[in-house]
Amino acid sequence: MKALLQRVTRASVTVDGRVVGQIGAGLLILVCAMPDDTEAEVDKLSTKISKLRIFKDDAGKMNLSLRDMGGSALIVSQFTLAADLRGNRPGFSYAAPPDLAKQLYESFTAKVAALGIPVQNGIFGADMDVSLNNDGPVTIWMDTATL
Repeated sequence: MKALLQRVTRASVTVDGRVVGQIGAGLLILVCAMPDDTEAEVDKLSTKISKLRIFKDDAGKMNLSLRDMGGSALIVSQFTLAADLRGNRPGFSYAAPPDLAKQLYESFTAKVAALGIPVQNGIFGADMDVSLNNDGPVTIWMDTATL
């Protein structure tokens, strides 16, 4: 699985003019399932994200995890993270097929919530308007193949 994490002061997802998910301070997590991904990748990614110390402590150092600072996660499926850029028009055959991707996205969301992090979501497969206030900015790329 691939994920792009953005530390935010707030973020929201709107579909068809309606806000479907929003958070205050925490992480906007754009997540993409790959064709060979299983529950093992879901577990690895969700556990790593829950422990990642990228929030400031009282001394201003990045020393707190999302759970430590009481933040939330806004999780949005993002198949374009698997873009094949060999040509000038991206291809997306590197991403998991929609049925598998949806299953793993939902499993990832449930796992993050089970780790004690409040979760909001986008809508899988929808055309979404994602809005955020990046904090820092802190943006981190993750791939379970390299964790």
